[in-house]
Amino acid sequence: MFNAVIDAPFGKVGIRLEGEAVREIVYLPESTPNVAPDTLLARRVAEQIERYFTEPSAKFELPLAPVGTAFRRRVWQALAEIPPGAVVTYGQLAKQLGSVPRAVGQACGDNCFPIVIPCHRVVSSSGIGGFAHHAEEGFFRNVKRWLLAHEGVPTHERYPG
Repeated sequence: MFNAVIDAPFGKVGIRLEGEAVREIVYLPESTPNVAPDTLLARRVAEQIERYFTEPSAKFELPLAPVGTAFRRRVWQALAEIPPGAVVTYGQLAKQLGSVPRAVGQACGDNCFPIVIPCHRVVSSSGIGGFAHHAEEGFFRNVKRWLLAHEGVPTHERYPG
């Protein structure tokens, strides 16, 4: 099912490949068994994600599968341009892209490459917002909080509106 499952400070990260490209990165609970990388690419993805866990400014150089609609790819490109330690709101990103916040939120939730494409850097104008199509408190919001805190963003404060 996964080409690799690695430890993360918040649980596990699953990596799926499609040919010579990354197809999906998934946040998984701590109880998920580890899977040793089964290809050189899976090992490279795992190493780059592990490097991010020690260096929040680490850059990713990975071949990503061409997935998503043209609009989602535009949103994901804009996400990739948000630097570590910075956040923008769904509304700010929507305005930049000539869209609406809900559509941007859906595209963020559909992101197949979290961490590599940093959807965690997009927040609500009134708080942390949802994450990976989960609006309620729990595992996914805790992952988002960890990622933001790791990058030096104070997650207890109100975000820009």
